[in-house]
Amino acid sequence: MSLLDLETNELKELAADVRGRYEELKAKNLNLDLTRGKPSAEQLDFSNEVLGLPGKDTYRDKTGADVRNYGNLQGIVDIRELWAEVLGVDAANVIAGDSSSLNIMFDLISWAFTFGTNDSERAWREEEAVKWICPVPGYDRHFAITEQFGFEMVSVPMLDDGPDVDAIERLVQDPQVKGMWAVPLFGNPTGVIYSREVVERLAAMETAAPDFRIVWDNAYAVHTLDGELPENPDVIALSAAKGHPNRFWYMSSTSKITLAGAGVSFFASSQENLDWYASIAGIRGIGPNKVNQLAHARFFGDAEGVRALMRRHAGSLEPKFRAVIDILESRLGEFSVARWTQPQGGYFISLDVLDGTATRVWELAKDAGITLTKAGSAFPHGVDPNDRHIRLAPSLPPLAEIVEAMDGVATCVLLAAVEKLGA
Repeated sequence: MSLLDLETNELKELAADVRGRYEELKAKNLNLDLTRGKPSAEQLDFSNEVLGLPGKDTYRDKTGADVRNYGNLQGIVDIRELWAEVLGVDAANVIAGDSSSLNIMFDLISWAFTFGTNDSERAWREEEAVKWICPVPGYDRHFAITEQFGFEMVSVPMLDDGPDVDAIERLVQDPQVKGMWAVPLFGNPTGVIYSREVVERLAAMETAAPDFRIVWDNAYAVHTLDGELPENPDVIALSAAKGHPNRFWYMSSTSKITLAGAGVSFFASSQENLDWYASIAGIRGIGPNKVNQLAHARFFGDAEGVRALMRRHAGSLEPKFRAVIDILESRLGEFSVARWTQPQGGYFISLDVLDGTATRVWELAKDAGITLTKAGSAFPHGVDPNDRHIRLAPSLPPLAEIVEAMDGVATCVLLAAVEKLGA
């Protein structure tokens, strides 16, 4: 049954019931938050052992170097080799950094803008315009970086198997298009997994700009909810085989694996790209926090140690995701007023409501004490042209709070829908 199929009197009865539910919701004086994809305290506790590592008198890496001292811009080989195995890439193509891969992404864009890349004819700031491809819905912090530098952000729709590659292949014929954002596995916020065909076309496509880059933010590569890990192609080797060795800036981190504010980040790319990065990073600083890198290497032990830890994370997250989807189905499924993703991994669920009502849903939820990520946040400049998308982040709150919050969200979705229909 669709809400649109109801007779006038049926719609009015439903509207009265929903308004009553909403008043009851407001009377609870809730203070619930589903805004950011943060690990819960339970998840962070899984990695408390890191805080006691690498341990007294065990501060030398496998090469014998003292990790307490300056130097080694690449990061220690112990964690680089381990993480290369996790990602399925060559350790020679991996740099280990400090806690935030987002910081590295900002640096890459900033340095390309200021100096140009190793393939650039000039610094990007000297271009008449710089355009950047943004699959939508996408990651708001990605869009904030390119917005900060004044790039013209060009949206392409996210499909079931990744971004619309047909549209991307047309856009990259413009030499002012310098790159694109990508979250290839369990994408933020849709949970979409890029298909092998999409990945190969992105690696192989011809671009008018010789310095075109794809920021391959593989933040959720091992963040499965069901224990099954999808294929994770080695895009560095793949793009090299396709004749575009410098195409991918590949990002990863332990941020939602160990301690979100004290993890290890990774930048993987071609040797030419890494040399360009190091030529500037070596001026910015003397080296990363190698003590923390060694602590993580000791904590994980090996790649299987990472996978074992992620199975514990899945055990914590999966009931929360299942609760969100069950409530959406039971409260909204019969009315056809919303669609939602059912991801197999990652940290988010995408909720699409009736066109023109997402902002109203956000307002209603806020007034009822439920804080959601602002409608439109998953689009460049925070503007969803259809005003339909809301990102749900169920990882942080306890399960009981998620159930209460989502029941409230469902009420807000229905209320916004009946208002839209004039009931």
